[in-house]
Amino acid sequence: MTLLERAPAPALEKTPRRSITVLFAVAAVLAGYTGFRLPGEWVATLQAVSLTDGFHRRFLVGTLLSPFGHDYLLFAVASFTVLGGLLTAVTIAFFRSHTESRRLVIVGWLLIPAGGYLFHEVGYFDQVLYLLLFGALWALHRNRPVLASAVMALSVTAHEIALLTVLPVFGFVALRKFPFRRACVLLAPPALLGLLILALPPAAPGAVEKLRLSLAGADFVYRADALTLFERTQAQSWQLYSITDVLLYLVPIAIVVATGFLFLHRPSLAAALPIAAIVAPVLLAFGGWDDARWGFLLVSNFAIVLWLRLGNRELELSRLAVLTAVFLILTHVPMPYFDGYAPRGLTLVTPVEELR
Repeated sequence: MTLLERAPAPALEKTPRRSITVLFAVAAVLAGYTGFRLPGEWVATLQAVSLTDGFHRRFLVGTLLSPFGHDYLLFAVASFTVLGGLLTAVTIAFFRSHTESRRLVIVGWLLIPAGGYLFHEVGYFDQVLYLLLFGALWALHRNRPVLASAVMALSVTAHEIALLTVLPVFGFVALRKFPFRRACVLLAPPALLGLLILALPPAAPGAVEKLRLSLAGADFVYRADALTLFERTQAQSWQLYSITDVLLYLVPIAIVVATGFLFLHRPSLAAALPIAAIVAPVLLAFGGWDDARWGFLLVSNFAIVLWLRLGNRELELSRLAVLTAVFLILTHVPMPYFDGYAPRGLTLVTPVEELR
């Protein structure tokens, strides 16, 4: 008996059943209600960073927006455009899924804290990375591997964490689709460009101060601490937080999703590649202290890789129970929000205990 049982009639599953479609809509609305916010000053500040102003990291978005000035409205529109693109991609993936199992993966991801966190981190460059990933996967599906590689190369210019988030997922798909050597050729440009970006100074001399002066006249209060990211070395950043604490947050999540994936995939060497793509964000603990954000990316990689791995196969009942259990466990993972925000609850009043 195989762990993944083929759907009895894939052709009949082109249109989602009404019940799971309603569940998808409810899950999306609930995620939006839980985490919706306006883009913060932090993301607006980083979206002003451009290559033309002398910045060598995280410059893609700012370079594209720089001709239009530094108005908050511009950054907000850009942020919600990217979020809208992601939601569109998720919706297309749901309706084009030929199995209920694939649809349930999407619904489950929206219902756990990751769904609300997606809306909460509007404007963060993570969302640009995953939108580019989906574009690259579409190009691979259309047999345009060079275009896909170029799109992934763009991702590392949006944020260097692409090396540990979207690039492993892209590598997983490329290695399944192409021979090893050709897959390596496709992975080489984004990987080498990402390493080059990490080797260069984050910004040219005087670039940060120049941007500070420019943002002083903006219609929002820029975040000075966001700009200091380009003035610190990695060693100086490590002095500001505990890598151990971040790992202690991430490792249990990684164990849950990796173990769950193994139960849904026959344990073998073939499972090593998708599991590596799933747990790669754990290494972000060595890059920064945003533990909940890294946890969100870890859980998201699990959902994406599992969705890709399922293909047109339907989970048998016992494996569906395992998937449900994994998502139920993940509901207990706290994902604290930024800037003093908190997930909205479904109650209409604040519990008395929290008022004391």
